[in-house]
Amino acid sequence: MAFNNEDGKGVRAEMIIEVLGRPPQHLIDTLNKIIEEIDKENGVKVLRKKVNEPQELKDKQQGFYTTFAEIEVEAKEILYIAMLMFKYMPAHIEITYPEAIALTNNGWNEILNELTRRLHGYDEVARVLQIEKNILEKKLRDLLIKEPDEAEEKITATLKKNSTNKKNNKK
Repeated sequence: MAFNNEDGKGVRAEMIIEVLGRPPQHLIDTLNKIIEEIDKENGVKVLRKKVNEPQELKDKQQGFYTTFAEIEVEAKEILYIAMLMFKYMPAHIEITYPEAIALTNNGWNEILNELTRRLHGYDEVARVLQIEKNILEKKLRDLLIKEPDEAEEKITATLKKNSTNKKNNKK
């Protein structure tokens, strides 16, 4: 499946996909599976790939490793590159060909609608998680009503502390 870039329809891009975890061989296997999945995507062909050796994280979590893959892809049109971006969340993406890309209104509509669809999906997941968190907190408080007040105060303090830590981490 080769695309003809001379007709102005093919788009080449280089992506970097990073992973973190353990053991090191699992990271390599995971990146290879991701590359295989990218190559199976409609309208996309992997031209080149390089999976780097995992490196152990220093000063943070010993025993965890990180690595990345450099992948060059060719897609029939820019929409497929945008879809790869949302599906595989590369750490970096660079369009290498063509130098200038002109899109029709329909081309922009497809990209923006795909973006909107994905954002709605992420928003739905976030809302469900927030609701589930509230349900779990309520159940925990209900259980603690049967226990001494001291236990409830400790749990409430812990929940507030965790909430404050999350807010500070976002900054």
